Amino acid sequence: MNLSRREFSKSMLLAGLGCAAGQWSARSLNAAKPNIKAGTGIIDVHTHIGTYTDPKKNLSPEALISWMDEHQIEKSVVLPLTSPESTKYLQTTESVLAAAKQHPDRLIPFCSVDPRTTHAGSVKALVSMIQAWVDQGAKGFGEHKVGLNFDDPLMMRVYEACQEVSIPLLFHIDNIRGKDVPGLKRLENALKTFPELNFIGHGPGWWASISGGLTPKELGGYPKSKVKPGGAIDDLMSRYPNIYGDLSAGSGANSISRDLAFGTEFLIRRQDRILFGTDYLAPGQAVPQFELFEKLELPDAVLSKIYRENAIKLLKLTA
Repeated sequence: MNLSRREFSKSMLLAGLGCAAGQWSARSLNAAKPNIKAGTGIIDVHTHIGTYTDPKKNLSPEALISWMDEHQIEKSVVLPLTSPESTKYLQTTESVLAAAKQHPDRLIPFCSVDPRTTHAGSVKALVSMIQAWVDQGAKGFGEHKVGLNFDDPLMMRVYEACQEVSIPLLFHIDNIRGKDVPGLKRLENALKTFPELNFIGHGPGWWASISGGLTPKELGGYPKSKVKPGGAIDDLMSRYPNIYGDLSAGSGANSISRDLAFGTEFLIRRQDRILFGTDYLAPGQAVPQFELFEKLELPDAVLSKIYRENAIKLLKLTA
């Protein structure tokens, strides 16, 4: 077992997060329904409810919370999916807000609208729509997973509206959704144009860019080779303070595990802007993040930031 994970409760005490005394082990993340005290558990910044692709695998809010209990996850961000390229079965902002209203101590709602929606065409209209959702409790925008170039004019309207409303935006990049090129130049255009908007990176295209020397095809995949110098993520994080990383899904776990030495150094180097996430979206789904974090040797303070402190600060949560 990983010493850092065994002593995670102690680390949160030292960080002043009010954790009750006790120890976590790596194995405890797979224990059945532990008692999670407020201010002590993980904050997962990427989950979904409803149906994704398989109509036989509907994930209810209650089933999500039961899974959270099994894995020491105190709160989860729930993301709608509103673009036709994002899922077979759309997940509306309204359904996410309703679930969070029923479980306000466990679920954190985000909002989303496809930028091609007719009545959301102007920035003014988008601001009005997004602000109404924020007034109902939405803490961010996403999952922004749209079949357009990342800096398409319609996408840029969404970014402008989110900047005006002052909420972060969680995006997906690959070769189909949020399309970009090696080096993530389209993402950089958005970061530069909207410096007051905090972007949260997710998806194969984002996480493959931990390495340099990518081909366009690799932006849509899960490279297994050792990380090469010149990765766009490090470069962008060095130059733009408004970009964060969501470690969820196979893409997030693969980016660190493909080169564990580099991945560990990366997490330490970018500890203030990395967020724990799983992309849990269907009953029985395998989640590689738990196994990954059992292998990692990270300082307690770094784990505390990744597990919850960064999310609390970015989403303006009550600790």
